[in-house]
Order: sequence, then C-alpha cells, then structure tokens
Amino acid sequence: MTNQPTFVFVHGTHSSSSSWTDLVNELTLRGHRCVTVDLPGHGTNGYFPPAYQAPQDLHALATEPSPLASLTLDDYVEHTIGVVRRAHEHGPVILVGASQGGVTVSRVGNAVPELLQRVVYVSAYCCVDLPSMAAYFATPENRESLVDQVTKALAGDPAVLGVARVNWRTADPDVIAGIKECLAADFTDEAMHNLLNHFQPDEPAAIPQTDARGEATTWGRIPRTYIRFTNDRLIPPALQTRFIAEADRLTPDNPTDVHDVPAPHAGPMNHPAVITILTNLQPR
Repeated sequence: MTNQPTFVFVHGTHSSSSSWTDLVNELTLRGHRCVTVDLPGHGTNGYFPPAYQAPQDLHALATEPSPLASLTLDDYVEHTIGVVRRAHEHGPVILVGASQGGVTVSRVGNAVPELLQRVVYVSAYCCVDLPSMAAYFATPENRESLVDQVTKALAGDPAVLGVARVNWRTADPDVIAGIKECLAADFTDEAMHNLLNHFQPDEPAAIPQTDARGEATTWGRIPRTYIRFTNDRLIPPALQTRFIAEADRLTPDNPTDVHDVPAPHAGPMNHPAVITILTNLQPR
C-alpha cells in the first residue's frame, strides 16, 4: 500500500472513459496513479442501435429498444464502488466526476466515505438541497442553460424508450451548431465533430430523476473540490455556484475548495488549469 492517491474518474452523460484519456495520459506521465470508469452500458459495453449507423433510419432510431433502459443510478454507484474498493487496496482514492458523473460521485460518497480521500466535481451536478438533477433544471440559476439545443437532437420519447437517445450523428447543421454552442463553444469545427463521434446515443432516462443528495454525515465529511467551468452553457456558472453554496451550508466545517477554469462544458478535460488543480490537491 502506498500514500500516493489514485485518481478514479467518472464520466458524464452520453459519454465514456475516453472523455478522460488526454487528462489521464498527462497525469500518468507526471507520475500520478489514475483509473477511468466506464459506467454500465458505456464505453466498451456501450450500445449503438443499428439504426444509428449510416445511412440512418430515423423512424427506427426513434423506436428501437435499448438495454440501457433498465439501468439505474444504483447500478452506476455499485459499479463505481467496486472500482474504488480495488483502488483503495493500493492507497488513498480521489474520486472525480464530470457533469452527470457528479451524482454518482455524491452517492458513492454517501456509501463509502471511509474509502475516499477527496471528491472532485468538474463542472458537475452536486445535489444538496434539492433531491435530483431534474429538480435543479427549473431553478433560476439554470435559466441560462442551453440544454434545449441538445434536446433538439433527441430521437424518440424518453418516457417511452426509457432512455434519452440523442442523435449525435445528425446532419442538420443548425442542430450541430446549437450543440456546439451549448457544450463546446470555443472548439474548432474539427474538434467539435471529433467530440460528437465520441458520444454515445443512449442514457437511462431515470438518472436525472433519481435522488442523489450528498448526506452531511457521510459525503459531507469528505474533503471536496469543485472545478467551476466559467464558460459552461449546459450547467451555467450560476448553478455551479449554487451547488457550492449549498454544500458549504450543509457542512460549514468542511468548505469546498473552489477553482475557476475558463472553459465550456466539454473542457477539454486536459485543460492546463485542470491538470494543475488536480496535481496540487492536498491529502486529507
């Protein structure tokens, strides 16, 4: 066992462990221990409907069932706890989540706080006063979110399919431009198309509705860091600030370590400032 922490990275919605590749490569080259999590139904176990392939069958895409429909946040948490337990056998663990990955981080913190040296939120949902991601969607702090630009690419009804199915391979230039504005406004067009081709179409529809509040007696005693992306148009800075303020009110003796990075929602995650913040994290 070593005192050197292992970073465990949890990806966001419609994504996979590949979203962390460039960051993990750089941290590893600097001598840090890292592991990425592919949540159930993602990454090498991802599902791509036959109708999603070119040439696309948009009618079939809107109706084809998905194996991800049966997955829950409990499945995400259980899987991540398994990775955390294995990593903890070799030393302290710092658990990092981006975007929707924040709800998994919080629930893991509730379940196994003794296994975590620190939790880190990278422009991520961090539910405290309100129970779920969906509960924050209607708040004033979320008013400037451009998530509606992404939902224009939805195929089918999430309530029927059981998944939010986004057609990232749409050929509609206006929809692509809207997604870019929401997620990656300062990316080049080439980088944006690369990003679109790394996304996965399906995400369980139940996840945003699920209770993911951090609990004061468990999650609340873990040191935490929030990396606020100030150019984020999916989770606006005002909402990120609300998450931080709520967490600090819940645990006044354990205030959040806050850092601002001038980046859109998609980062990139290997932004030099993010690398510096993670490499400088202090142990418990």
